[in-house]
Amino acid sequence: MCRLPPSALCLLAACVLARGEVVDRIAIAVGKQVITESQITEELRVTAFLNHAPLGLSLDARKKAAARLIEQALVRREMDLSRYPQPSPAEANMSFETLRAMYPSDQQYQKELRDNGITEDSLKRHLLWQLTLLRFVDFRFRQVSDADVQAYYQEQRSQWLQKGVQPIPALDEARDQIEEILTQQRIDQALDRWMSDVQTQVTVRYLDESLRGEALP
Repeated sequence: MCRLPPSALCLLAACVLARGEVVDRIAIAVGKQVITESQITEELRVTAFLNHAPLGLSLDARKKAAARLIEQALVRREMDLSRYPQPSPAEANMSFETLRAMYPSDQQYQKELRDNGITEDSLKRHLLWQLTLLRFVDFRFRQVSDADVQAYYQEQRSQWLQKGVQPIPALDEARDQIEEILTQQRIDQALDRWMSDVQTQVTVRYLDESLRGEALP
């Protein structure tokens, strides 16, 4: 994602227009980061490809894509401030190869790319970002203690007894599942709180007013 100070946005557009070139219009400014119209379209196309879903380019779909990109920009800002390292190219390539192996042939894979109007490079960029985001969120917000696990187990055990569940699994048998449940709950809650806090610290400006609604206010 390109990054420019707000004062440079209009100057950049004016210079490009003066040369008679096509401008990738800036849709939203998130602090010093910008989101362009083409980035919103690419987000929709790659998401449809990854979800094996029909491509939708409606205004409502664009608002939702814009909201996701705003949140991503806020996370990128936090990563930059904390100097969080990206995964290695080898790790990112493993994600790509796993996805690529899901297709029965290269012809089918290439057809899906063409049908969604994306390139392999844009797909790889999105996969790298997904991996980076998952690891950052896990690192930043994973907070489950042994006391949390035991408290959850006792609550579940009481419910199992009331329902007559037999046999009741021991704590050690249920620990992995409980940790996963609690981790996801804590991550979702902590991420929501963090996102609400950081929104008060960063100015979001809509150069394309039609994208307001699903996107952050």
